[in-house]
Amino acid sequence: MWIWATSHWMPPVCSRPYRSSLSRRLSGRRTDEVMNMPAKKDMPSTLQRSPKKAQETWGKTHDSAVDQYGEGERAHRTAFDSLKHSFEKVGDHWEPKEKKGPSDSQAAKRGAAARKGGKTAGGVDANASKAHLMDLAKRLDVSGRSRMTKKQLVDALQKANARETSKATR
Repeated sequence: MWIWATSHWMPPVCSRPYRSSLSRRLSGRRTDEVMNMPAKKDMPSTLQRSPKKAQETWGKTHDSAVDQYGEGERAHRTAFDSLKHSFEKVGDHWEPKEKKGPSDSQAAKRGAAARKGGKTAGGVDANASKAHLMDLAKRLDVSGRSRMTKKQLVDALQKANARETSKATR
């Protein structure tokens, strides 16, 4: 039923107060559940050692993905895809990238091509300049870096990151 309002027709005012989609989703949860959203308990250790912005990016994306797809691998993949757009893995933590964008050829894919999967650079920004990759390799003490191609640097950085993460979790 529409009502006449001054000079035009409009729907009647709803008798219920307006509630945002967030308040509707959270209304049935206890306060402590709201404070401990799923992302907090599922956050990987590399993110726990990372800047707050990286944690927030991963957490918000993860929680949204859990709402849409349910808990599981797809929610984690979605959160990491979002994180890798703005951050790169350096050793045992994530740092902001110099330039936002896809971190490798797999991250640049969309739609069905992206869902087919493929090899990723594991958090290393494979689209960064060779000079940037050399700087990271120097920070992580990668031996033989001066003779490596860009692809070899990416692979060596992946291994160095895994090694650093392993050390940090012991």
